[in-house]
Amino acid sequence: QVQLVESGGGSVQAGGSLTLSCAVSGVTYLRGCMAWFRQAPGKEREGVATIRTRGGHTNYADSVKGRFTISQDNAKNTVYLQMNSLKPEDTAMYYCAAGFPLYVNGTCPLAHGYNNWGQGTQVTVSS
Repeated sequence: QVQLVESGGGSVQAGGSLTLSCAVSGVTYLRGCMAWFRQAPGKEREGVATIRTRGGHTNYADSVKGRFTISQDNAKNTVYLQMNSLKPEDTAMYYCAAGFPLYVNGTCPLAHGYNNWGQGTQVTVSS
């Protein structure tokens, strides 16, 4: 009954910012790991950012580190991805994911272990 619904995608110019939201329903509180993945047409899915809901430890892909920030609002059962200094290569469908993977160095992994997914929200960055 867990459902993830992303919102906040859109079109922006390079250098701009967007904040994505992932509303989690069907749970009393956030648990395990939450993550953002992205996939562009013809490319492999890649992990973008993760957060360990119990403790708030984060993990980022090198390509977005310093530009993106993942956060959680436990009162709203919502996870966010703040994206700054956007680049055209950030263009992709962004998916929110949840699961209970094994921690890696105390953080949630950027790859395996996520079994609940949202429908995705499109982010397009123009040059």
